[in-house]
Amino acid sequence: MSTESTDVWTGWYRDRRGAEAIALATASGGHRVSTRIRGVEYAGPQFAALAAVESGERLSGCVLEWDMALPVTLDGAADQATLACLLALGEAGPEGTPGRVDLNLTLLFGGAAYESGVAGGDFDAALGRIRRQLPEGAELGGRLLESA
Repeated sequence: MSTESTDVWTGWYRDRRGAEAIALATASGGHRVSTRIRGVEYAGPQFAALAAVESGERLSGCVLEWDMALPVTLDGAADQATLACLLALGEAGPEGTPGRVDLNLTLLFGGAAYESGVAGGDFDAALGRIRRQLPEGAELGGRLLESA
C-alpha cells in the first residue's frame, strides 16, 4: 500500500475452508481496493474485482461482508449511518472470473433500513437504488462514493 491515506473497514471472509476476519482498504480517491486473505494480498479497482497481486487470480467462490460508516445529510443536518455490505462471488468460470457476482447493500439510517436488493458487482448502481429510497432532502456523503 502506498503512503497516501486510506479508509479501512473490518469484516469477514468466508469460503469452503472456513471464515476469517479481514480488513478492506481503499486508497484516498477510492480508485483501488485491497485486502489480505490467508496471507495473500488482493487488490483491484473495485470490491467485486479483487485479484491476487502476485498471480492475478481473481477472488471467487467466497463471501465478503463488512460495514462502513457513512455520513447522510437530511435537510442540511449531518448524521452518521451504517452501510452493511455483502458480496458473494461465485466459483471461477473458464476465464477465471467469478461465475456470478451478487452485491447487496443495506443502509441503516434514521431507524430504517434501505436495501439495494441483489445487484451485480456495481457498487455505484447499488448505492443509486438506495438513494432513490431515501426521504426527500437526504443525501449520501463520504469519499467512498467516489468509485468504490
